[in-house]
Amino acid sequence: MGASPSSEQSDTSPLQSLADDINEAAAEGLPPVHLWNPFHCGDIGLRIAGDGAWYVGDSPIHRGRLVKLFSSVLRRDEDGCHYLVTPVEKISVSVADAPFLAVEMAVAGEGHKQRIVLRTTLDDWVEVDRDHPLRFLVQPPEDALKPYVLVRGRLEALLSRALAFDLIERAVCEEVDGQEMLGVWSNATFFSIAPASALELSR
Repeated sequence: MGASPSSEQSDTSPLQSLADDINEAAAEGLPPVHLWNPFHCGDIGLRIAGDGAWYVGDSPIHRGRLVKLFSSVLRRDEDGCHYLVTPVEKISVSVADAPFLAVEMAVAGEGHKQRIVLRTTLDDWVEVDRDHPLRFLVQPPEDALKPYVLVRGRLEALLSRALAFDLIERAVCEEVDGQEMLGVWSNATFFSIAPASALELSR
């Protein structure tokens, strides 16, 4: 049996006024959230899980268009916290890891001329370069490699496990400050993963 109009409305109604504010403020392209400094309105239970899924409390936000709308005004401030920001309000968002998840990669060229482009689950396309760098975190206790790419502002996307393996397969050794480093090239920039002697390449 399909959801009734009332149940569908209840899924989004607590967030509808926020969505309306964003729609009013946004022109073509991304809203200029870096220019807005509204009053902090607190926390309404918005959170982003480790897989990039959005929730209000324990309830997932199923509507993709609504999630994309909210992500367009997401900002990470100097305090390291994430917020949804409009010209009139600023709302806390709890983020388990990174706010975005990259799930697709396109690669063109080789060596210094190699170009890496990544797509997130919200259809953000990011070309890895000096303005959109990769960083790598080795997480204990399994020493799992977690790559991140800067999407915009201070917002990062975590690369999926499959993409992490793809990057490792494309890794090469280069000398950086007198040390052999394993890393990848994109747009004539070398992004170091780890010292070649310290990182074991294994699936």
